[in-house]
Amino acid sequence: MADVQAWQDAPYPSVLVGAGGEVRAANDAATALLLEPGGPVAEVGWLADAHDRFVSAPDDLVVPVAGSVGDRSFEAHPVAHDDRSVTWWLVEDTDVRLAREALQVEQGRAALLADVSSALLTSLNPERCMRITAELAARHLADAALVISAGSHRESTVTRCARDGEPEQVRTRIDADEVAGLGEALRGFPPVPSRWIDPASAPGWLAPDGFGDVGSIVVTPLPGHGVPAGALILLRHAGEPVFTEDEEVFARLFASRAGTAMSAAHMFTRQASITETLMRELLPPTLRDVGGIEFAGRYRPAGDTERVGGDFYDVHPVEREDGDAEALAVLGDVCGKGLEAAVLTGKVRTTVQALLPMADDHQQVLDLLNNALLTSHHTRFVTLVLASVVRTGAEVRLRLTSAGHLPPLIVRNNGDVDEADTTGTLVGALADIPSTTATVVLAPGETCLLYTDGITEARGGPLGGEMFGEHRLKHALAACAGMPADAIAEHVHMLAAQWVGSGAHDDMAVLAITAPRGRHLSAVGGHGRGRFTP
Repeated sequence: MADVQAWQDAPYPSVLVGAGGEVRAANDAATALLLEPGGPVAEVGWLADAHDRFVSAPDDLVVPVAGSVGDRSFEAHPVAHDDRSVTWWLVEDTDVRLAREALQVEQGRAALLADVSSALLTSLNPERCMRITAELAARHLADAALVISAGSHRESTVTRCARDGEPEQVRTRIDADEVAGLGEALRGFPPVPSRWIDPASAPGWLAPDGFGDVGSIVVTPLPGHGVPAGALILLRHAGEPVFTEDEEVFARLFASRAGTAMSAAHMFTRQASITETLMRELLPPTLRDVGGIEFAGRYRPAGDTERVGGDFYDVHPVEREDGDAEALAVLGDVCGKGLEAAVLTGKVRTTVQALLPMADDHQQVLDLLNNALLTSHHTRFVTLVLASVVRTGAEVRLRLTSAGHLPPLIVRNNGDVDEADTTGTLVGALADIPSTTATVVLAPGETCLLYTDGITEARGGPLGGEMFGEHRLKHALAACAGMPADAIAEHVHMLAAQWVGSGAHDDMAVLAITAPRGRHLSAVGGHGRGRFTP
């Protein structure tokens, strides 16, 4: 009797069910769950199915069996009796189920945030980041989503996307005050709770085409790196459940990931634009014939992924006091390679250009450039060649001054290759840099080649470690007698590149100056001494 009373008072619901499914007895806890003695266990369908299977094949039923009664969930544990009746003990696991469901939700959200980060970080394009953000938000958080860039005072980029739709992006002017909280979100202020936003006041531009009536709205900022990247707007159809506070919190987590990626993309784009602008000033110029004189150059930086380095060349027009026109060609090599060398290269090129009024006096140009480098914070030096070039009738006269650089090579029409007799001290290392200037006259078809040591010191060849050397360069130039400047520059550049192959190399630069064959100055519109137009 005591056992029966203990069973009756047990805190866990327990029912005794006969082999036919009738409830023979139920303790007080089970009665509270509406399992009256004498009634069918079929009123709790999942338990009835489990009972039938257990009576028919006890060993085949996987226990415990789980199910729910109302909004509560239970695990049912069977105890078999000799008359094939079964006592079912119901152990409530509602809290465990709710915790498990909450964990699944959080795991899903964590996976979504990971997917958001992964998808957004694969792109550094701001517009693409906006499209990805709108598409993922519409698919997982709402019926539709809008991403609005911080923009300017005049217009913003707006990306709209409905669930299972394709993002559409427009550049338009919007009135942020038409949507409660949008102006604050675009300025980076905390979000306005959705319950404060009246969906009926939403402007027409807010929802994608064909969306219908808006039932609820969430507006949250997209935080960037110190400045807001824009705003995220989530929409739900009228008749759908409104956004909960928990969903709004998660929307802010989503927005923080998206805003960080969008901000990074904007920063990268801005930096890339600045870099491109600065890089254009460091790249070798495009050369063309000047006053009937042919100029051609080739440049290859040391790194295959780099665009600039320490080698450079320029051709500048110079007006002389006697009214005749002259070109100042410069080819140089800054110590080192890569971006740091390129920065000093830009300074050298800019300084030389500023000294063009003194271009007739090579020594003065070199002295002033040397002083400029010695007083800078750079510890690098530069070697270079100055070449003043003027057309005199059918010939071209050059004054060549080397400042610690390899002597220019003169390619004669008969195939001879001579070195210009000029020497000097490198620039930017010593207080005094004496130099000697050589005068060279090119007959029609003859060429003066300026080059950097990246050509002659290029290592490669059959054994992989042999330098290209001056001998091979002169031999190659001998075969170029009479060729145009562009062909000679291309040929030398190609031979050096083939010699190096896929191996490492220094910056390479060549500049060819050629007296045109078979044309007198009068044939190109000149009079007396050569003139040119830049």
